[in-house]
Amino acid sequence: MRLLSLLFFLIFLQSCSNKSIYENKINLDVEYLSSDELEGRYTGSKGEKLAANYIKKRFEELNVESIGENGYFQEFSFKPKSHPHEIIVASDSIQDNSIIGKNVIGFIDNNSDNTVVIGAHYDHLGYGGEGSLYRDSDTKIHNGADDNASGVSLMLDLAAKLKGKDNNNYLLIAFSGEELGLLGSNFFVKNSTIDIKSINYMINMDMVGRLNNENALAVYGLGTSPIFKQTIKSNNQDFKIIENESGVGPSDHTSFYLNDIPVLHFFTGQHADYHKPSDDSQLLNYKGMNLISDFIYTVISDLNDNGKLPFRETKNESQETPRFKVSLGVIPDYLYDGIGMRIDGVSKGKPAEKAGFQKGDIVIKLGDKEISDMMSYMKALSNYKNGDKAEVQISRKNKLSIKQVTF
Repeated sequence: MRLLSLLFFLIFLQSCSNKSIYENKINLDVEYLSSDELEGRYTGSKGEKLAANYIKKRFEELNVESIGENGYFQEFSFKPKSHPHEIIVASDSIQDNSIIGKNVIGFIDNNSDNTVVIGAHYDHLGYGGEGSLYRDSDTKIHNGADDNASGVSLMLDLAAKLKGKDNNNYLLIAFSGEELGLLGSNFFVKNSTIDIKSINYMINMDMVGRLNNENALAVYGLGTSPIFKQTIKSNNQDFKIIENESGVGPSDHTSFYLNDIPVLHFFTGQHADYHKPSDDSQLLNYKGMNLISDFIYTVISDLNDNGKLPFRETKNESQETPRFKVSLGVIPDYLYDGIGMRIDGVSKGKPAEKAGFQKGDIVIKLGDKEISDMMSYMKALSNYKNGDKAEVQISRKNKLSIKQVTF
């Protein structure tokens, strides 16, 4: 009898050891991935390799299976579009002028016919380069805490929460090469390590670390499956949701949408530190990040009861975006849903700063064009060229004024 009891006890201990105990490591993950040690995680660089190895180690800690082409890794190569000699200096992964990128892929296998992809890109700008908005002459590391250590940390947090959550399998992907043109996600959908037809839907998190005081959270792709809008609304208790139906945007969800896979993309908005060395971990809203992770987990749990989701094509809003010859020199507040275009930041030395614009100003008229939203602002701006002058009507703290701008 005592032998039988001991046997049952050992079986119990073994079953406990196979189950991961949830531990929140969002802060730790962000702090390491955006540390100076990683030198901005430029695609193919030593710093990005360190980041890839860290994500691999975290998958191992979480008992997430490897399902890449080389363990957890899926490598792809590409040739730089410009300045190849500069990139060679920045990277130790060059072969015949090609850069080697590396997706990091984990898998939670629940023996389901359907798989949910949860993704975030982990590469960034290294020491700056073409994508940087930093204008000083000295070279600095672009740590990319919000862009996109924040998304990777939530992907890892969701991996921990989803262990044992059945009805779907879960494919966790940290994409490389996003900043250079969605390279890693594009390569994955063309060379998927699982049956691409088994993918139910894809969730993407890119810049989810700066939840503002209004708790405004943008959710893109709501039109890519009929159930998405209802699911987001019914599970929302904490956020002011900024809705966008399009499945196309400047992040990795686009690669999946273009392969007829429903997508949801979560985003807390641009800010003055975007693509600058000042995008550091101490500026993130960690309480907000935890709220977002819990919300996405709840959405996934709800969608788990709905089987394979139908895909629906959406209007590609980017095709209607006007082309510009000039810039006002402001960062729009993409989470603002009132009338006009609210300014979230003003660039030094640009027309807006010279004219006295401030963060929080709302542009309501540009020239003779009324500004009702972001699209009407872009259409109005597209009519100007260098040297043109315009009157811009703004609202600042509910008071109207007119600024004279020279482009």
